Amino acid sequence: MKTTLKIVLFIVAIGFIACDDKEDDKYADYLVAKPLTISKEEFKTGVAILPPKFIEESGKIYAYENYIFINDKYQGVHVIDNKNPEAPEKIAYIKIPGNVDISVKGNYLFADSLTDLVVLDISNITAIKEVNRLEGVLGSSIIWPMADFYEYDDVDSENEIVIGWETVSEPRLISEYEARFVGDIMLDAVTNSASVGQGGSLARFKIVEDYLYAVDSHTINVFDIVNLESPKTLESVFAGFDIETIFNRGDYLFLGSRSGMYIYDISSPSVPQFVSEFQHGTACDPVVVDDKYAYVTLRGGNSCGATESGLFVIDIQDIENPTLLKSYEMEEPYGLGLKDNLLFVCDGKAGLKVYDKTDVENLGMLNHFKDIVTFDVIPLENSLLMVGDDVLYQYQYQESSVTLLSTFSLR
Repeated sequence: MKTTLKIVLFIVAIGFIACDDKEDDKYADYLVAKPLTISKEEFKTGVAILPPKFIEESGKIYAYENYIFINDKYQGVHVIDNKNPEAPEKIAYIKIPGNVDISVKGNYLFADSLTDLVVLDISNITAIKEVNRLEGVLGSSIIWPMADFYEYDDVDSENEIVIGWETVSEPRLISEYEARFVGDIMLDAVTNSASVGQGGSLARFKIVEDYLYAVDSHTINVFDIVNLESPKTLESVFAGFDIETIFNRGDYLFLGSRSGMYIYDISSPSVPQFVSEFQHGTACDPVVVDDKYAYVTLRGGNSCGATESGLFVIDIQDIENPTLLKSYEMEEPYGLGLKDNLLFVCDGKAGLKVYDKTDVENLGMLNHFKDIVTFDVIPLENSLLMVGDDVLYQYQYQESSVTLLSTFSLR
């Protein structure tokens, strides 16, 4: 009798386990994107100059005179005194809700705050002040992250603004994943002789003489900045789709998009004119340019759609007919930069790669700084700035390579 009872209990237990396993089979881990929001009131009055703080997510880097500005994605800008590159010092934090890009000329800093252009006077770096805000003159800088689910049902669109996204891994019903686009509605994006600073290849802002060019996903927004404190909004130019970066060389703008590189003539600076394009499929791509060639990094395995990553060398000697000259395999490249015959590539977790580009069809690697995460790079006249994984790296040029000068944690 006892044996029979044990057998019955064992069978029942197995049944419960089978049921539990069956329930578990209904779930899987998925990437869930959740919006970061602030009130509309806080957004309009949100620019503030605060003491230095830890960075939450390092973004793009910008250099101006003896200062370095590092974007804290969608939050604001950290200001670093770099008079002594071996010992940089945080001196301020500029809170700018929805910020991704900046540009500086003549002690005036131009920054995006979602669809607004904010102007700050930084002539006294210890007393930075907002002097102007042009509302609704930019396209949205919010980039939708790669995710399986987007949670925005709780956003109060009457009183809140989405300034960015955070992505987490969570268990969800497989059936919910399979039916996630049925009836789904996507959330609308809530979008001189003076010295000029220098941004990296991932920049969307570019100052050329008396004009500021700011690209969004499909437009070149043009501003007359003769009066630095009061920019004038000029007619914008439709430039394509999924545009992400801008680079200037002489009378040309080179736009990097997810599908190719667009070239615009700015010899009449207020009205950029389309010249040509180079199509490369679907991938995220910043671009830098020298006299003869454009260098483009393509990053696959992400929301841009491509599966392979690489470095493309494009011949632009016939500016109206750019052609692919050579491609090189990369792991997960982001920003890149040029200095004389040196080419720098931030290859994500694969580190910083330094090439001799004397012969572009046979690039020779001079340095490979491994075991670091790399994102964006700026080759200055006397040193190289690189940011990645919340660390600022500075390198010193040698005759045919570079050596590490200092590292500075942004945390």
